[in-house]
Amino acid sequence: MSEQKQKLLSQDGNLLVLGGPGSGKTTIALIKAKYEIQKNILKSGQKILFLSFARATVSRVEEQISEMGFDIDIKRNIEINTYHGFTWEILKSHGYLLNGVKRIKLLPPPDAAAKLAEIKDEQELVKEKQRLFWEDGILHFDLFAEYSANLFVNSEILTSIYCDTYPIIILDEFQDTNYHEWLLIKRLGNRSRIIALADPEQRIYEFRGADPKRIKDYIDDFHPSIFDFEKENNRSNGTDILKFGNDLLAGNINGNTYQNVSIKYYANIPEVHNQVKLEVLLAMQRLNKGTSEWSLAILVPSKQLMLQVSDCLSKRQNLKNGKSYPILKHEVALEKEALALSAVLIAGLMEQGEADLEIKNRLIYHLVDYIRGRKGAGNITQADLKLSKVLIEYLNTGKVRGSSNANIITDCITISHECSQLQFSGNPSSDWILVRDIIKKSNSEMLKSVEHDSLYLRLLHKGSVLQSGLSELWRERGNYKGAISLVRSALLQEHFSKTSTVPKGIQIMTIHKAKGKEFDEVIIYEGIYNSRIVYKPEDKNELYKSQRLLRVAVTRAIRNVTLMTPINDKCVLLK
Repeated sequence: MSEQKQKLLSQDGNLLVLGGPGSGKTTIALIKAKYEIQKNILKSGQKILFLSFARATVSRVEEQISEMGFDIDIKRNIEINTYHGFTWEILKSHGYLLNGVKRIKLLPPPDAAAKLAEIKDEQELVKEKQRLFWEDGILHFDLFAEYSANLFVNSEILTSIYCDTYPIIILDEFQDTNYHEWLLIKRLGNRSRIIALADPEQRIYEFRGADPKRIKDYIDDFHPSIFDFEKENNRSNGTDILKFGNDLLAGNINGNTYQNVSIKYYANIPEVHNQVKLEVLLAMQRLNKGTSEWSLAILVPSKQLMLQVSDCLSKRQNLKNGKSYPILKHEVALEKEALALSAVLIAGLMEQGEADLEIKNRLIYHLVDYIRGRKGAGNITQADLKLSKVLIEYLNTGKVRGSSNANIITDCITISHECSQLQFSGNPSSDWILVRDIIKKSNSEMLKSVEHDSLYLRLLHKGSVLQSGLSELWRERGNYKGAISLVRSALLQEHFSKTSTVPKGIQIMTIHKAKGKEFDEVIIYEGIYNSRIVYKPEDKNELYKSQRLLRVAVTRAIRNVTLMTPINDKCVLLK
């Protein structure tokens, strides 16, 4: 261990640990936690709290603790959570102190997206979220940090209870904290020691309030001892991946060559995405030489491109030379709203009912929620909004305007009837697919979209909460009455779960989704006309944001990184 790290272990007070991707910030923080525990500074019931933004990071930290050989006494004195999970625990126990409602109801993101779809003005949206909490006791996820901070600001007793429980708090990805998270940290930091882990060049969450001044704020308010491990690289050691990422940030690529980094220029030809599929197949060949378990990420700038690549990998392509590219099994990191709302719709059909009318009305009600919320909060198109209102009018009056709208109603009637006639087996996975296949036969693009989105849901694997719950329903009742509640509960549990599976195989996601993760190989792929990494190269601020974002993408790789950009319009950062 370096002299600087030895000094960090023995340093008291607040700390600021700086360093780039793979520099060992998390590792030294965990060793520091172990060191403090072994000094017997914790009283009975006290723990060291480790907070991060992503469940993937939490899982990686837990895995790292096991790999580092921490004994059971050390492990049980370190509590690892997400910022979201921690603030929810606070509000679940003490939120009634704010609004007098003993039991706060959650408004999960999918339901919130559907409920608030028509509010476009940001200030009006904030007001409505606040009104829901203060008047109805319904809490939107976006308010967790704000209202937790509010509790601590207004209650010295509550602050002292939490600070006494967690005398040392480690904050991962500190540079990405927003104003309310920072306010919460300041209150806790009045009594608890704070260890902040940060990389200012990985700040890619400005859209949620991350402030470039946050690290300076911390230094000014807490006067921490500062340790900088910027030059260390423990993730992709023996490669030039980190050097390439840093040169990207500095604008110093200039035709240099980098070990384990490839820039590929692809042509604008028919079946254009076959070119990224070829790179995936080549990467798989490399990875299979080393181990049977590996992870390969395809990182793209947009959801649209992500789905196009997924579609390409899901099909076999026959080539002119008589060979073919096989179907490649993969995972897609879609936004949760569409998946969740499609799952609720399918669960509603699995519940069946006494009459086709009951099933049909339930289906249309859930379809309205899906239409309004599938693209996330505030992103509904005018066409979708209009369609949702037509369906609501039909539920209220039994009348529908327009032939295309009438066709959707006809499809809903057909689906409802066919689902009511299904003879389920009691195997939740196969019964789920039966319902999904009926929806797939629809002529409506919207209903086809429901089926398509549901394909990416990963809640029904063997041993999952939902699988077990649906099986229990069947054993007890011989039907799936209660499936809707089970699906909603499973989705909520997944959201608050402190763990997530370590990614294996091929993963496709947007670059923002990759934050906090690491993969054996990474392919970064941008589109030709849309889905570009840099949209406004003439805007210096936007260009710098793109540089930071691309650096984050590059440094997710452990062994190799491949960047793909169109040959006729090369990414300005790669020239």
